[in-house]
Amino acid sequence: ASLKTEKLQKVLASRGVGSRREMERWIQAGRVVVDGRVATLGQRVTEVENIVVDGRELAARKSTPTRVLLMNKRVGTIVSAAPTDNLASVFDQLPVLSGGRWISVGRLDVNTSGLLLFVNDGLLAHRLMHPSTGIDREYAVRVEGKLEEMGIQRLKNGVLIDGEMGRFSDIRYYNGQGSNHWYHVVLMEGRNREVRLLFASQGVKVTRLKRVRFGPVVLPSSLRRGQLMEIGPDDVRRLCDLMGVKYVKSGPDKTKKLNVGNSVLIPYPGLAAPTSHRN
Repeated sequence: ASLKTEKLQKVLASRGVGSRREMERWIQAGRVVVDGRVATLGQRVTEVENIVVDGRELAARKSTPTRVLLMNKRVGTIVSAAPTDNLASVFDQLPVLSGGRWISVGRLDVNTSGLLLFVNDGLLAHRLMHPSTGIDREYAVRVEGKLEEMGIQRLKNGVLIDGEMGRFSDIRYYNGQGSNHWYHVVLMEGRNREVRLLFASQGVKVTRLKRVRFGPVVLPSSLRRGQLMEIGPDDVRRLCDLMGVKYVKSGPDKTKKLNVGNSVLIPYPGLAAPTSHRN
């Protein structure tokens, strides 16, 4: 049987060498060698070639156990590995990886708090973020003012923002008093500042924004602001299965895990039941 091929830049990104765009530039610059020949952009490879980047051989994909971290991001931190003078980066808090690197699954802006995922598998990160896989995101939103019934309907039907149609696939009033009201909203994609802009289009201002769910992953109430936890192996395996990504379990020489709590997954279309409940 012929082996499945993938574009070289995708393979490099999935092994944690760098982003796909970056890898395209590296290939063009002649920094990648496949089976002794300088690679070309768009070249396809399987799992068996010898790939050398900047003179260093790339480790086989199968060797790195799949890990997923969950952070309750606090307001005032940025989701960028490039540090700035006055803002802390969420990456500063992550444990050091011996092989590969942590990739954040999407971003939250500096004023947004809540659920943030980090994975060490580029393909898993890509699939979780890509609109085609249909993973939704849920936010708890505090606004100044209250939406009229018409406004809620408009936000569900779609509003034009900067020439692009934005909409909530679900919006529910939560509670509130005086001028402050909480809503829970669900978005399919979460473009930059989309939640704030959608509310602003109906004349209400977002004063607090917190992501509480990413697809089947929910933010545990026990995880305090700024805290980090490791998602347990059963959850990670189920996430990989859902996304069609190979799950690599950690061997007997387990890398030091962060505090692994209970399951953080809720029932979700296509997600397998927890192993412990299977007969």
